[in-house]
Amino acid sequence: MSPKKPALTHINAAGEVLMVDVSAKPRTAREAFARGAVAMKPETLALCLSGQAKKGDVFAAARIAGIMAAKKTHELIPLCHPLNLTKVEVEIAPDESLPGVRVSARAKVLGETGVEMEALTAVSVACLTIYDMLKAADRAMRIEEIVLVQKTGGKSGDYFRGE
Repeated sequence: MSPKKPALTHINAAGEVLMVDVSAKPRTAREAFARGAVAMKPETLALCLSGQAKKGDVFAAARIAGIMAAKKTHELIPLCHPLNLTKVEVEIAPDESLPGVRVSARAKVLGETGVEMEALTAVSVACLTIYDMLKAADRAMRIEEIVLVQKTGGKSGDYFRGE
């Protein structure tokens, strides 16, 4: 006997891709938190922290890019619903033990569907922006460990990444 396949919400009975109808779902407070990292050479991190990167303030650019990306997630991910986000917060912190930077994002909404993809997109684009801003100094940088850490609200309940 084969194991039962999980039901995929974005596939209809004919196997066709669709956007889920969330119109009957109640509006609830939902929040998601994601994180990732950009690993780089110690001298690249020093350059970033010195404020002397040729393209300007790396952290400010990445923070803005992450916030903008969260707001445009539905334009980037085909089956995501457009959300009226109530908050997007992107934090960037140096980590000399990596060496590199840790990036995290928190997204909030009062709506019918979750904000996991918005938080993950914010982290991803912030990391890509850091890479872009520093690539002239270090093309060997690595974007690592982009993960959903937690989400709250909604029918499926809360999720906390166990580590």
